[in-house]
Amino acid sequence: MKKILISAAIVGSIFAFYNCKDNTNSESKSLTKEITFTNEGELSLLKAETDSIIAKLDIEIADDEYSTQTGLMYRHSMAENQGMLFVFNDSRQRSFYMRNTEIPLDIIYFNSEKEIISIQKNAKPFDETSLPSDAASQYVLEVNAGLSDKWKIEKGDKFQFTKNN
Repeated sequence: MKKILISAAIVGSIFAFYNCKDNTNSESKSLTKEITFTNEGELSLLKAETDSIIAKLDIEIADDEYSTQTGLMYRHSMAENQGMLFVFNDSRQRSFYMRNTEIPLDIIYFNSEKEIISIQKNAKPFDETSLPSDAASQYVLEVNAGLSDKWKIEKGDKFQFTKNN
């Protein structure tokens, strides 16, 4: 009889353990829901020769350590009129990658004068290959893949942006 009680206690403990484990998994799944876009400003891309507006975007601004490291990770989609602008305190060679990024992107590098110095087109989701700038960069704009071709932007084109209040 004693062996039966001990066996029943062990089996009960195992069921309780797995039950708690299943509850934890369902809770952690709810914590990883999609991050939504936060409109923090407006950016205009400008043709170098004419200063004519190529495109206007609502932007999220990544200007601190956490937001620059996280970027557009864990997003399932982004509207065509949206992007993320990375603003750094200094101008130097930059390199981005697509770890935990589900959206294919064009990564546009700008110098301290806000002129395009290079474009990494069609960066593949989840690819951890380094995607460097061709020269020193202080600003980086991430937009949906294919938009840099659609807009026909090129080296020397510029941008300007304003932050929301």
